[in-house]
Amino acid sequence: MDKTPKIDLDPGYDFKRKAKSFFTNNMVTIMFIVLSLLAFQVSGMNSHLYFSDIVSRMSRNSFTVLSLIIPVIAGMGLNFSIIVGAMAAQAIIIYVTHWGVPGFAGIMLCVVLVAPLSILLGYLTGNLFNRVKGQEMITGLIFGYFAMGVYTFIFLQLVGGILPMDNEVLVLSSGVGIRTTIDLTGGIRYGLDDLLRLPLPIMMIIAGAIGALYQLFVFLKSDRYKSERLNLVVWLLISILVVVLAVVLMNSSSPLRNISIPAATWMAIIALCFFLVFFTKTKLGQDMRSVGQDRHVAAVSGINVDRVRVIAIIMSTVLASWGHIIFLQNMGAWSTYGSHMQIGFYAIAAILIGGATVSKATIGQALLGVFLFHTLFIVAPAAGREIIGDAQAGEYFRVFVAYGVIGVTLAMHAWKTRLQSMQKIKDLKEKEDLAG
Repeated sequence: MDKTPKIDLDPGYDFKRKAKSFFTNNMVTIMFIVLSLLAFQVSGMNSHLYFSDIVSRMSRNSFTVLSLIIPVIAGMGLNFSIIVGAMAAQAIIIYVTHWGVPGFAGIMLCVVLVAPLSILLGYLTGNLFNRVKGQEMITGLIFGYFAMGVYTFIFLQLVGGILPMDNEVLVLSSGVGIRTTIDLTGGIRYGLDDLLRLPLPIMMIIAGAIGALYQLFVFLKSDRYKSERLNLVVWLLISILVVVLAVVLMNSSSPLRNISIPAATWMAIIALCFFLVFFTKTKLGQDMRSVGQDRHVAAVSGINVDRVRVIAIIMSTVLASWGHIIFLQNMGAWSTYGSHMQIGFYAIAAILIGGATVSKATIGQALLGVFLFHTLFIVAPAAGREIIGDAQAGEYFRVFVAYGVIGVTLAMHAWKTRLQSMQKIKDLKEKEDLAG
């Protein structure tokens, strides 16, 4: 039998397969990029208004979306139970507002006080997930609804009665229960955002410098292969381009140069990004990655799988609670019994749009997802109004985008997984043919 390997006579075959693989792996992100561009064009929205809004939305939502990454690494899927961390944050903010601690001091008090509460709730959630391995996402969703009932009972029936609180601004006129809306003006509103604000061009220069220095640091610590040298050159070129654009913007008459960036908030987001990069290289981070890849192999290797999974949920819950504090201080006013309800759905929709899956999520995917999701969220109402001619239609379109995005992305990811499985079978057959 002739065992001479078959030669592929089509030089474009490999390129076609790579292109197909790229579009298959990123079809959700590509779809929303196209939708965002079309919606922006149709909406006729002013660029200054759009950039001001997207900066604000990314500032207040990015931290929460990043809190989803650790459970994905640990193989626990998308953590719908981050709503528990959001409710813990709201509970602490209510009391800090009652005590009258304003500004950044109030923010830091919230951060310190919510940590032990979030750790406790994360511990309970993690132990629950260990009893339902493989069903963490649906369990987290249901557990979130249960926690909402407990939260509502405490702040609608117990506070002011069994739990004393003498505050006419926060408590209902009956003396029992917290009011449905809480205004943080004079309290922690913009406590972090206003700590340091910088113009957009200055932030672009700082971001470009940080990106270049970080990539140089990674290169110096690496083996300095050809691919790593190429990455360094690409990132340096991107950083230089960002700095050049910032200088041009600074010396132009564009209103974009006057956009104010909450630099302190972005420092917190960047600090979390660096922490996640560092954490994945620690022993605990590597243990989580091993558990995420194969629980059985990890257990045989001596890793306490249940303990690692609980720690992952605890960390996610604590980070989500801090992220919700950032979210609420930026909003300034919030619904006591409603602000936490969609936090999990929106965060998960955003990270899915960025290209993440239930088994893989990165910092870049999280931030890109926040940008695309909220871009569509900003321009969709205006686009719907322009297309249909009814102002209310834009609001209906906003609701459609908000609630339909998770179903669409999960369905597309399921389809993508099926295509990848079929491709693996096809590649395996090709290898068998070559070997035969």
